[in-house]
Amino acid sequence: MSSLKALLAGSILAGCFTATAFAYDFGRPATPEEIKLWDIDVRPDGKGLPAGSGTVLDGKTIYEENCVACHGVNGQGGIKDRLVGGQGTLTSARPVKTVGSFWPYSTTLFDYVRRAMPYQAPGTLGVDETYAVTAYILSLNGLLPETGKLDKDSLPKVMMPNRDGFIPEPEFRTITNSK
Repeated sequence: MSSLKALLAGSILAGCFTATAFAYDFGRPATPEEIKLWDIDVRPDGKGLPAGSGTVLDGKTIYEENCVACHGVNGQGGIKDRLVGGQGTLTSARPVKTVGSFWPYSTTLFDYVRRAMPYQAPGTLGVDETYAVTAYILSLNGLLPETGKLDKDSLPKVMMPNRDGFIPEPEFRTITNSK
């Protein structure tokens, strides 16, 4: 088949599939309110972080209530991944990839906890609780003092040990290189 015929056949098929999708009136456009609820991503530079705050001390209590069953005492691991340790092991034969050794941005921890944790009830922690758990996990990794507190201004300033261990996407290169 010539390339012109293949292009024509492909165009016709694409049109048929598009027409079929609209013929069934399946779904509806998301409302601005729904989009706002889903649009909660947080960038490495902290853009998207909500107002609120949390302390290491509060985070310990929340961790013990919601996280210890899977991640173990002090984040050392349980039925799910360990969250603590592993610094200096990434180039070894047995790298230990944890929040403190592998993750490049502290804001990613907040974003992940906010969306996906606790495992049994994702997205149920409030903003302050999420800041607190994030502070506790960073403290366990020696990246925040035990008296530490996080908010949208201080969290992006936490420098992760593996910050420069990834090749950044072009849109984030200025974020990664500005310390």
